[in-house]
Amino acid sequence: MSIQELMSAARVNKAWPFQEAQRLLKRYPDGKPDGGPVLFETGYGPSGLPHIGTFQEVLRTTLVRRAYEAIIGAKPEDGKTRLVAFSDDMDGLRKVPDNIPNAHILKANLNKPLSRIPDPFEMGHESFAAHNNAMLRAFLDRFGFDYEFIASNDMYNSGRFDAALKQVMRKNQDILDIMLPTLREERQQTYSPVLPISPSTGHVLQVPVEILDPETGMIRFADEDGSVVEQSALGGTAKLQWKVDWAMRWYALGVDYEMSGKDLTDSVTQSSKIVRALGSPPPVTFIYELFLDANGEKISKSKGNGFTIDEWLTYGSEESMGFYIFREPKSAKQLHAGIVPRAVDEYWQFRERLAEQDLEKQLGNPVWHLLRANGGFEGSEAPGAGDKLPVSYGLLLNLVGVLGAEADRESVWSYLGNYIDDPDPAKHPELDVLVGTALAYNRDFVAPTLNKRAPAENEREALKALDCALQVISPDMPAEDIQTIVYEIGKREEFGFENLRDWFKCLYETLLGSEQGPRMGSFIALYGIENSRKLIAEALER
Repeated sequence: MSIQELMSAARVNKAWPFQEAQRLLKRYPDGKPDGGPVLFETGYGPSGLPHIGTFQEVLRTTLVRRAYEAIIGAKPEDGKTRLVAFSDDMDGLRKVPDNIPNAHILKANLNKPLSRIPDPFEMGHESFAAHNNAMLRAFLDRFGFDYEFIASNDMYNSGRFDAALKQVMRKNQDILDIMLPTLREERQQTYSPVLPISPSTGHVLQVPVEILDPETGMIRFADEDGSVVEQSALGGTAKLQWKVDWAMRWYALGVDYEMSGKDLTDSVTQSSKIVRALGSPPPVTFIYELFLDANGEKISKSKGNGFTIDEWLTYGSEESMGFYIFREPKSAKQLHAGIVPRAVDEYWQFRERLAEQDLEKQLGNPVWHLLRANGGFEGSEAPGAGDKLPVSYGLLLNLVGVLGAEADRESVWSYLGNYIDDPDPAKHPELDVLVGTALAYNRDFVAPTLNKRAPAENEREALKALDCALQVISPDMPAEDIQTIVYEIGKREEFGFENLRDWFKCLYETLLGSEQGPRMGSFIALYGIENSRKLIAEALER
């Protein structure tokens, strides 16, 4: 496939990253006027540690970035795009987070910029923000993201934001006209686009500010002790209100694309108006839905009802997490351990199909985008396309569940020898990762809920018939042939099953102890004929 074929197909493809990239193409049909790269931005508030929301925003932005490169026929190394990870580390600390050590350090420094508060982790970083910024960069590097890191503190203190700050001060009244109607009357009395930093306490102040001279940056305000202060707002002696700050950043950096959660919808609206007042068009923006917990409620740090990246990677793979995040970004989705096994298996189903799909379907396949995200391949020759997991994750979980207390990595691999020709973990590294996660998932979620019930009378007779059939077949009979035997027994009228679903429910509940399960032919082939007959014997004795 040629680059021209890829470009042509990408420009009409309906996958959401291409749809977003097409919006950028409409913005710049002939490239950026200044000839520079298209700038994608993602923001991070360093009052807390990176989390799955951080990952999903950077991943989704990267997917759009790569889709845009495909549309214009560029490679990642061509420099046609940039991705900036921006840390809002000049924000004042409003409250002490619950999950931070040495809370007294933060409490003594409330209202100061995050970048001017000592590191409560006491790990040698110059500030609280510096520690969390280091965690962010390590986090992004862990997943191989291609990005440039920019800290608000550096931009303000170095003066690189000064020109944009002067423009904000020139447009102070225009910004007030945009913002004041959106505020409560009480808040209107103290609102100012510019937040001075007190020369006496170092606090970020929420006080009225008089702009004396935009060209020199001079402002006047009342300090916390009531004294009137005249000082420059440049060089890190002030910062901007959140919505104004966001707009100023778009203006100063020339941001072309940024996405954000539904909770920032109003911020996007007001910041877009403000950046227009400053003299620049707003970036192309994308609003995604937020994750929900297992009960369908909004995830809250204070409630502790979230699901972390480390938890996902304990029970599933990195690829499955990316797959789940890729799909349907404008739909609210639950995020909890229960969705992990299905995400793992669906990822591998899409990956297996990729090699045999035509170009249009490849470009709509989530795995095409995920493999390409960090510069993994060009065109349609995706490394790993067409790979097949020898055993589904669901089947692996059922095997581990049946093995019970004796299950460990070695025993699981010994059973895998019944199903795959070369059961060597070194030759199946991705499967070996899933063996470890299956053991953890079974320990924490499956084993505590297993309950093998006794079969009803008609079920007992069907199980006896299955046992008789297994007694006479070859130990190496293919899984599909075993599945056919299981089907035929369930169809026999004398056993009284209204449908095959009832028969398989019987097998899952009496043999495996769960309400759902795998294709029984595959399970029997994996677990072994004699071991499966032992399960039947145990069920009949109940």
